[in-house]
Amino acid sequence: MPALLTIFATSFVVAFSGAAMPGPVMTATISESAHRGPLAGPLIVAGHAVLELGLVILIMLGLAPFLQKTWVFAAIAIVGSLMLARMAWSMLRSIPSLRIHADVRDNGGTNLMVTGAVLSLSTPYWTLWWATIGLGYILYSARFGAAGVAFFFVGHILGDLAWYSAISLAIGKGRKFLSDRSYRVLIGSCAVFLLALACWFAWSGMHKALTL
Repeated sequence: MPALLTIFATSFVVAFSGAAMPGPVMTATISESAHRGPLAGPLIVAGHAVLELGLVILIMLGLAPFLQKTWVFAAIAIVGSLMLARMAWSMLRSIPSLRIHADVRDNGGTNLMVTGAVLSLSTPYWTLWWATIGLGYILYSARFGAAGVAFFFVGHILGDLAWYSAISLAIGKGRKFLSDRSYRVLIGSCAVFLLALACWFAWSGMHKALTL
């Protein structure tokens, strides 16, 4: 039992630390929480979790060598850069009409889950993380059977959930303190960040492709 608790605790801390770094999922959480409220973060993480559960199962079934191939990273980086660029452009175009005090929509749960999964999948370093750190964690946890892998996965997802829920709650509840102008500046900054990230992903993917 102490070993399982150690797996859970370290998995939680690693995931929480990684979630705290800026990225596409963080940007989407900020954007959606301001409009849809505090549930946006947990719903985005739910989609992210479903995707990662599927990936963990596939890794256990032997997918790891495929994920470690250079061309897989290159392909995901290039396609992901296009998806992020499209999202950034959409956010930039919407800025003039954005209003922080618009009615909160309550019918976007499914879309937010899809957003969480798609943004995770579009990030090449998400795949790299699972092909290296995640794979190492799974192989170690598997020494303790299915319970070890379960404790790792639950700790990992709860780390993500804790961070993004906190961000979503802060942004969602802060709507009364955030002006339309401030909201537009925030979304514009997020869009610029995503655009820069898209360029970085594109460069990384093309650089890897040239080494094939």
